[in-house]
Amino acid sequence: MTQAATDRPPSPVAAEVRVLARTDEGLATAARAEIAAAEPVFAGHYPDFPIFPGVCVLECVHRAATDGEGAPVPADLAAVESARFSGAVLPGDTLDITLRWRRTENGWRCDATTATARGKSASVRLRYRAVGGAG
Repeated sequence: MTQAATDRPPSPVAAEVRVLARTDEGLATAARAEIAAAEPVFAGHYPDFPIFPGVCVLECVHRAATDGEGAPVPADLAAVESARFSGAVLPGDTLDITLRWRRTENGWRCDATTATARGKSASVRLRYRAVGGAG
């Protein structure tokens, strides 16, 4: 487990987000999370038709962006600039995450897409600032 993972605040997501590949510069990333039927959030979201909540998809993207060797400079999440959910993530799904980082005037922007075997599930844009910095 990485230092970032051990310092992370409590999360509603039990799944491990594994970084599969990262470019040398750390600016593009591929990651994956196995969304087990035993995820605690499924108990109340929704009865008789469990769906992995969008906020949990965002948590998986954030972990993929910031965990592991070669992640861009240590950064604090400053904003969720956009999130569009286009397909459900269900118990037993594999969530594939693709990220691309860009340097901005005030820090970093991370554009991400997520997908399951059924197709695209979300497009997300997160804004980060350097730890302790403005942005």
